[in-house]
Amino acid sequence: MLIGDYKATYAADEAIFRSWPVRYGFVAMVAGLVVLPFAANSFIVFLATQVAIYTVAITGLNILTGYTGLISLGHGALVGVGAYATAILANWLGVPFWVVIPMAVAVTAGVGLMFGLPSLRIRGLYLTIATLAASFIIVFVIEHWGSVTNGDSGITLAPASVFGIDLVSDPQKYALIVPIAVLAVLFAQNLFRTRIGRAFIAIRDSDYSAEIIGVGLTRYKLLAFGLGSAYAGLAGSLWAYNFLALLPTQFELQLSIIFLAALVVGGSARTLGPVFGAVFVILIPELLKWVFGFLTPFNPTIVEYTAPANTIAYGLLIIVFMIFEPMGLAAIWTRIWRYINLWPFSP
Repeated sequence: MLIGDYKATYAADEAIFRSWPVRYGFVAMVAGLVVLPFAANSFIVFLATQVAIYTVAITGLNILTGYTGLISLGHGALVGVGAYATAILANWLGVPFWVVIPMAVAVTAGVGLMFGLPSLRIRGLYLTIATLAASFIIVFVIEHWGSVTNGDSGITLAPASVFGIDLVSDPQKYALIVPIAVLAVLFAQNLFRTRIGRAFIAIRDSDYSAEIIGVGLTRYKLLAFGLGSAYAGLAGSLWAYNFLALLPTQFELQLSIIFLAALVVGGSARTLGPVFGAVFVILIPELLKWVFGFLTPFNPTIVEYTAPANTIAYGLLIIVFMIFEPMGLAAIWTRIWRYINLWPFSP
């Protein structure tokens, strides 16, 4: 009789997918992602692409906040750095997107490291305020460095091109962005099985204790900011190639708050948390649009309250999850699969 979850070999203990439900669930998910652009309409594919971009960005925030304990309110601005770096490099150099994306990631990682320096001396609320200031600085630079970013008028770029084919349709962009997002999530999953990932977790639990046992706080805190910013840069680059037009207002403080809300609801310090959180922040506005559209014949002015309703919905769901399920949707998902794995001997 199955009474526990033990490992008989080192290979089994190091496996990413440690049970048959998880393995088959991953295969089913990949199959669904492959079939989606052929089975769904253009709007659904567009939403799925947005979910993939948000997943990459929130995964970077999860590395920084969920696993390392360094709360950041500047993640949305870093996504803007990656997006504008992509547009500027593509317009100025005219190099292929597969060169522009790594360069934009490197630029964003460098900016993140610069603004991560205060984490070496401050923590908690003071670090949060420092990252908030970084967000304002980045957006201010984007808005006022008109000769490079085109200021409030925004900036456009040409679509990504593969073998001479411009990726302009939603299915084409989906085929570019979703595989990159899947690889980014798998990289994060493996990261926390390494020495670096364990050091991040030790810092989150107690940085003083981590330093006592030999974890270099300076090195690993800056590395966490660098990796988190690199993910933000990747998300920003994919954002640029998805929308092909950028405005400074897209990357203001509200975007950072949305990322944090998604991480809370999805589940911090869990690999699938950013995935669930991204689905949450993308689908909630669409659901509210549908509800308000249904109610429009009864009250034509109700559409005006769609944006405030989004904010209220985010706030209420964050409160509900913090009270009743602090570990987020990922914890519920884990319990479901654990039940399936132990069936018919599930408690």
